[in-house]
Amino acid sequence: MSTVRQVLQDSELEWEHGARGEEELVVTLPGEKKLRTVTSLVVGEQALSVSAFVIRNADENHAEVYRYLLRRNLRMPWLAYAIDASGDVYVTGRIPLGAVTAELVDQLFGVVLDAADAPFNELLLLGFRSSMQKEWDWRVKNGESLRNLEAFRSVLEHD
Repeated sequence: MSTVRQVLQDSELEWEHGARGEEELVVTLPGEKKLRTVTSLVVGEQALSVSAFVIRNADENHAEVYRYLLRRNLRMPWLAYAIDASGDVYVTGRIPLGAVTAELVDQLFGVVLDAADAPFNELLLLGFRSSMQKEWDWRVKNGESLRNLEAFRSVLEHD
C-alpha cells in the first residue's frame, strides 16, 4: 500500500479513499477521448486489484464490441476487459503484491488509461452508432451545437 500511496503523492493525479475504506484508493486518470477514467485500486493480503469502468453496455452490435475487446485483450499486459451483470465493460486485473513497485504502478496507470481511453470512440461507434446518428440529426435539424459529436462528423454527417 505504501508504494501505491507514494506514487499517488508524487503524481498530479486526483485520488481519494474509496467506499471499501483505507485499502481502496480511487484514482482519476485524465484522458483525451474519454475525459476521465475512474480507477479503483484495492490492496488485499496477497494482491493489488485494479478495476476501471470503460463504457456502458452497448445498445447494438454486441458481438462486434466483444470481438474488438477480446482482440485488445491479447496485447494488454496485466489487465483484461470484463463485463458485469448489466453488460457494462470494465478493465480489471490482479497483481501479486510482491511484484508491485513504483514503476509498475506508473505503468499500470498507463495500461488502464490506454484500455479505457484509446478505444473509446471506436467502442462508441460500434455500440451506439444508431443513437449517435439520431442525436446528430436532431441537433442539425434544431440548430444545436455539434461540439460533443465533432469527432464523429465524418461518419455521422449526411450530404
